[in-house]
This record gives sequence, structure tokens and C-alpha cells, in this order.
Amino acid sequence: MRISRNVVAVLVVLLFIGGCHPSKDAVYVGKTAEAPSKKLDHEIPWDPKTPYHIEEFRGAWVATVANINWPSKPGLSVEEQKEEALNLLDFLEAHHFNAVIFQVRPQADAFYQSPLEPWSYYLTGTQGQAPEPFYDPLTFWIEAAHERGLELHAWLNPYRAHHTQGGAISEHSIIKTNPELVVKLENGMYWMDPSLTGTQDRSLAVVLDLVHRYDIDGIHFDDYFYPYDSYNNGKDFPDDKSWQKYLDSGGTLAKADWRRASVNRFVKRVYSEIKAVKPFVKFGISPFGIWRPGYPESIKGYDQYEKLYADAKLWLNEGWIDYFAPQLYWTINQIDQSFPVLLGWWQNQNSQQRHLWPGLRIQSRTKDSNPDETVNQIMITRGMLPKSKGAIHWSIGPLIRQDTISNALIKGPYAEPALVPSSPWLDNIPPERPSLQFHSEQDVRVISWSHPREREVFRWVLYFKFKNMPWEHRILNQGVTSYRFMTQDDETQLPDQVGITAVDRTGNQSEFFTISMD
Repeated sequence: MRISRNVVAVLVVLLFIGGCHPSKDAVYVGKTAEAPSKKLDHEIPWDPKTPYHIEEFRGAWVATVANINWPSKPGLSVEEQKEEALNLLDFLEAHHFNAVIFQVRPQADAFYQSPLEPWSYYLTGTQGQAPEPFYDPLTFWIEAAHERGLELHAWLNPYRAHHTQGGAISEHSIIKTNPELVVKLENGMYWMDPSLTGTQDRSLAVVLDLVHRYDIDGIHFDDYFYPYDSYNNGKDFPDDKSWQKYLDSGGTLAKADWRRASVNRFVKRVYSEIKAVKPFVKFGISPFGIWRPGYPESIKGYDQYEKLYADAKLWLNEGWIDYFAPQLYWTINQIDQSFPVLLGWWQNQNSQQRHLWPGLRIQSRTKDSNPDETVNQIMITRGMLPKSKGAIHWSIGPLIRQDTISNALIKGPYAEPALVPSSPWLDNIPPERPSLQFHSEQDVRVISWSHPREREVFRWVLYFKFKNMPWEHRILNQGVTSYRFMTQDDETQLPDQVGITAVDRTGNQSEFFTISMD
């Protein structure tokens, strides 16, 4: 049964305005998952006592704006869209990634059935036009990602209203429906005014609608807060009306501080509202990689604090995010913007010990230098951030186009699959242990398992050990409940010990245990 768009819209608005949130113990029916019923006692990470650690966040951005990554052009048939999506997700699974950052709101529009905003031009070629035959692309992406053991983080641009490559401005556009929220920039883009309560309310309502209705693993913002000044030919952001209204109301902040306060208030509000609905849904931001020139001393470059009015350091200091992915799109030996120097500075700001997974850029360098630089940056993150290893790749496009990079990853740092690191401040109570059995079928030894709360299990980790050899592991996706070991000439081809853990939505593994195969 498809619920009326108007009914859903009313429900979303009521939930948002009234502050009515479901219980943290509520079960979300349909396509959504159960919210954890476990209570957080403290923020100390749970130790499952596994043979070794296998956690590392491996994400890739999939951009839909201007059809950068998907779909390859507007107006493809539904089957073509699905085929392209599955090719991208199959690539990530085959190369041992465990997360996809999928752009669902590129310009105040939607890559899903939204009660609040129109279908995206980049999907169908006409803003406001649904796919035909109908399907919900976000639902499709979520289900396909989860089947492949990938988290899916819904990536939104909170303030961009219309891109220069966004097609005609339709009657469905926010530019027409809510012109009081929008200003035009000199490069042809339109931007929502971040200082306005209406802008913040609308963008937050979009976030909460996604969190309520979809089985996503995260909400993600990139670096577009106030726009880059180059978008307005170096001129000041055109918010004179809202600034004057603030002054008339008795406001005393300087304009730059007032703008930053608006963004800070929105970021904090988004984080707290997400947690009130589904605590396990992570909130991540990927800001410009330099906070301010001179921080640290050797760094030169763009001043996001002064130009984008984004006090990203504050958000990290305050813990208003679950993961932080500064766009460190420079090389290791680029003195003025050195990758390890910037990474070390951001880690020093990470007083709340949230996840710090830097963004890596690969397509801006020469093809021959890309593999070594990318692998070296990953190894640096492992050395500098041993408690929460990880990185996000901008973007999936060059990973696919340049097989020298993807081959270097799968033969090097991504040779073995990894789990997304746990987030103990969200949930540090492990799932129950699964039960484990085995039986023989001629030359096959079959390991099988079950769990009393299988809906809460996101993945399984099967550990096994051959005699006088170190432990190995396989990460298996939800729905898989058996594994087959083939014998050859003698029993020495079988492991002598096997163990299994269940992994929940926030990355906690159940307590490790083993059985003998003798």
C-alpha cells in the first residue's frame, strides 16, 4: 500500500514541529530496521576478545549532482538506472569497501519519494517527474547496499537550491515555492539563506523524514554551507534583508559571527534531532580540509571559517557529529597543505574522540602517481588513527576508471575485508552470541549458525584457524547462515578451530568463542 504524499507530509511536519519522537525502543515497520533496545551505560568500547582487530571504515562518495557518478545522464530507463547502480555497488563489494555515501539531495530535490521536495532533474530529466515505471531509488540503493554488506549514508546538501547544471527551474523548485528563502548568486546558482529559520526548519524536516522512513545508516553533509565566494564573483553573500532584520531585532553580533552562529545552531540541532529518532543513525560532516590558514603554523590556503562561515573545529570539539571527514585533498609532500600535517592537527582537535575518517582525492593527480599516493595516505591514517582507522574516497568515478588505483587497493591495504568501526558513544552493548554447529557432507564440512535476534544482526564474522597457522576471517552479509569448507586428500585441509561473531548496526561484535572441528 502506498501512503498518500499529502498524508506523509502532514505526519512529517507534525513530528517536526511538535517534537514528537518515537521511543528509542520502538520497532520501525516496513523497510526500516528495529531501533536498538539496548541502553548505553558508558562510552568505553566493548571488547569482543576476537583474535585480532578487523575494523576500518572504507567509504566512497557517489555524487548525483550534475550526474557526476550516477546515473550517467538524466532520463535513463529504470532498468538502466538499476544496472548502473548495481555495477557501482558490486565494485565496492568486490574491492572490500564497507560504506557508500550516496547523494540524495543535490539541489533541494530528491532521489527518493519525498513528501517535501520534488523528484530530481538529474534522475528523470524533469524536476518533479517520478521514475516510470515507478520505483524508489533510495530504497533500491539501501537494499542492494545492505545485501552486499555496505552501509549506506544519505548525503544531503543542506542549503543549495539550484545548480547551474540543474535543468530548468520548474514550478516545483524551492525558488518558486519559497522564494523568501532563496538568493541568487552571480554564477547562476541559487542558495537558501542559512540564517533563516525557514531554511533551517526545511532542511531539518528533510533530514528527519529520511531518518524516519528509510533504513539508512547515516546522514552526511559535505563542505557546502555558505557558498564559496567564487560562486558570487568574490562578492559578499547577498543576505542584506535577513541581516538587517537581525539588527532591527537588537542583534549585536558581527555579520561573520552571526552567520557562523546560524550554521552552528543548525548543525547541533540536526545531531540532537537524529538521535531522538534513531540513535544508531550516524551523522557525519565532510568540511573543507583547512579550518583556517596558520592552523597548524605551516598551513596556507582557503579560510573556511571566514569564507564559508563554517566553524568545523567547533563541531568536532563539541562532538556534534559521529564521524568527521575533512577533505584532505592534497598530497603528502605538498608543504603548504600537507596531508599528514593537516590530519594530525584535526586529530588534536578531536577531544570527544569521534571517528576521524579523512576524505582522499585521487582524480586531481597524474594517473601514474595515484596508486602510491592513495595507498600511502591510507597507511598514514592507519598509523596516526589506530583506534578508528578509515577514509572516504572522492569519488567512486576514478576508482572505477583507473584500475591502477583499484588494483593497488585490493592487492594492498584493502586485501582483506573490514568492519565499520563501532561507535561506543551510540551503543557499546554487544549482541547476543550466535549458536554454531557443523556437520559433514562427503568431502565438505558445513558450518552453520543461528541467532535469537537475527533482525538486529547486520553482518557475521567467521573466524577459522588451521593447525599451527594464524587465525583468518571471512565477513559474511546478513542472510548468510552457513559456510562450506572443502576437504581434499586428507583432514589437514580443514581448520581445527572455528569461531563466529554477530555484528550489530553500530559495529559491535558479540563475544568471540570457538568450537573444535575434530
